[in-house]
Amino acid sequence: MPLPPQVSPSQFALSDVAPSRMVGAEVVAVAVLPGTEGPSLGPGAAELADDLGVDLLGVLEATHATGETGEVTELPVVRTADLPNPALGRVLLVGVGAGTTTELRRAGATVARRTTNTESVASSVAAVGGDDALTAFVEGATLGAFSFSLHRDGPEDRPAGRVVLCLTANDDDRAATLRRAVAVAGASWTARLLASVPSNIKTPAWLADRAVTAAEAAGLKATVLDEVQLAERGFGGVIGVGQAAAAPPRFVQLEYKPSRKTAGGRKAPHVVLVGKGITFDSGGLSIKTGQGMVTMKRDMTGAAVVAAVLAALPEIDCPIRVTGLLPMAENAVGGNAMRPGDVITQYGGRTTEVTNTDAEGRLVLADGLAYAVDKLSPDALVDVATLTGAMKVALGQSIGGLFTNDDALALALDTAGARAGEPVWRMPLSDEYESKLSSKIADADNAPGGPGAITAALFLQHFVGGLPWAHLDIASVGDAPQDRYEWTEGPTGFGARLLLDWLAQPEPLAGVGSA
Repeated sequence: MPLPPQVSPSQFALSDVAPSRMVGAEVVAVAVLPGTEGPSLGPGAAELADDLGVDLLGVLEATHATGETGEVTELPVVRTADLPNPALGRVLLVGVGAGTTTELRRAGATVARRTTNTESVASSVAAVGGDDALTAFVEGATLGAFSFSLHRDGPEDRPAGRVVLCLTANDDDRAATLRRAVAVAGASWTARLLASVPSNIKTPAWLADRAVTAAEAAGLKATVLDEVQLAERGFGGVIGVGQAAAAPPRFVQLEYKPSRKTAGGRKAPHVVLVGKGITFDSGGLSIKTGQGMVTMKRDMTGAAVVAAVLAALPEIDCPIRVTGLLPMAENAVGGNAMRPGDVITQYGGRTTEVTNTDAEGRLVLADGLAYAVDKLSPDALVDVATLTGAMKVALGQSIGGLFTNDDALALALDTAGARAGEPVWRMPLSDEYESKLSSKIADADNAPGGPGAITAALFLQHFVGGLPWAHLDIASVGDAPQDRYEWTEGPTGFGARLLLDWLAQPEPLAGVGSA
């Protein structure tokens, strides 16, 4: 079943003119900043007040505006031919708080939600800061308008067609900043989109095709293994999880290599990203409750994030080699399903007693990690997965879990998450619980009990060959419960911005593996 056309993100442009004088813009947005003696207005407001003949500070005072993040004061404009921009119909005075990147991202999302179904918007909100402010505003203005629709008549709302970032110099440096911001926001959009697709469309083969198409369009090399090749090469975890499904499993490998100029003329270090790709998780014979299955079309978010990140790497000038591995399967119920008590042989020969078929994500990730160690010689490994409900219990729905065996890698990912608006919290990879993995008949038990997020991470650690490794358990943040700023209700695509921020740094692996 093909996927009907979906809405696209807004297009962005730079301009050094004031927003009220951007011909063709239907909506103008300027910033409001809080102050001890009342709010003040940001760049472009003076020209706007002159053009409209309106005391904007008086308007703010009359409406008791404070300038706090996300607050909006809206003014209708009577269109007249004597305005510099006769198309102008609305003005948005948008609170940006202290103007931090978080607040600019939220301001961007606020503008996006107020300007759906608009052809053209002119905003000087991002002009309150530098490159970081521009990046954050673009991310928010992109993601705040995300939607997915299979309605017969198409989506109810569409993002603004064009957003002009006014009072921002259109030079090479700013253009490069905008290009990277659009790529990062677009990767998050893509990951959300893929995670939103129903599983009757999104089979492993369908998802593999999408990942390959995006990678090849970005100039990356892509390889796909089908179920026969997976069995021949010993991917026992992927085969075992997917063996009951009518749609067979797949394994995708995507390869990005920087130019020598981008890599600084040296041999580039190598990172492997592994994303969990369970296109639907029924729980298998250890079946989930009906309510527990409702969101399981998004159990491939890790694979979607990795695929979207790989396709965006050329646009952010990533200086190191990155390989993405996407082990994908549907965890179905059937006569050929894995049974509790079965023993499978993972890639590389380690055996696992499957005591719970609903602990399947770690089985496919283990194959991917072991394959990376065996065949790809990485300098570091990072896996991304909606893995354990225990992570949601521990951290709620706003923070992702981070496990790692390397302090420098922990710091790099934690810092990147904070900058990108996708925060993570480092969890203990404690040997105290290692004995819980023991099995009388295999090398490990796949479901050794609580603490569930920690024992899952300990299970995976056996497949990383002692290399620097990080495990992002994003089950806590895989779904947003409601629309809130840049988050839209449903699949979040969490992790794409974090990883791209990290991989865009001049030396993503600085200090990693040195301890």
